[in-house]
Amino acid sequence: MSSEQDRAARKKAIHDGLMSLEAEELATAKAHYEAFMKDSRLDDREGHDKDDIAASRENADLAAAFDTPVQAHHAKIDVIENTDFSLTDTVGPGAVVIFDDRRLVVCVSTSRFDVDGETYMGISTQSPIYKAMAGLQAGDSFTHNGTEHEVEDVL
Repeated sequence: MSSEQDRAARKKAIHDGLMSLEAEELATAKAHYEAFMKDSRLDDREGHDKDDIAASRENADLAAAFDTPVQAHHAKIDVIENTDFSLTDTVGPGAVVIFDDRRLVVCVSTSRFDVDGETYMGISTQSPIYKAMAGLQAGDSFTHNGTEHEVEDVL
């Protein structure tokens, strides 16, 4: 395999890891939402005491609170699906940026995730660190939070 093919396969694995992370987060948020929605429904009996009604309302409120993460993860998956993850040498949407032993995926903000023994984290194009390095290439420097960094590689 050529170096270019290796880089493309690596980037595909990173994209797949990012998508898998968001799919897992979405599934977890949906499970919480559905559990609280189920618990918010009163059964078919005619009389319900105050505790039943209070518990039902509390669970409905909790379900509503979990609806926001469900929608957020749906939105992130939509962005991931619609971002160009082809190889690039310039920091922009869909790029993987490596500097100071950090690996950032420019697309959506995420928690850390591992791919082939390396740790990555998603950042959005609205993040201050992205704005500091947008348009840069390997070997270029940028300053973020008063510290200078050098871009080691861009995929």
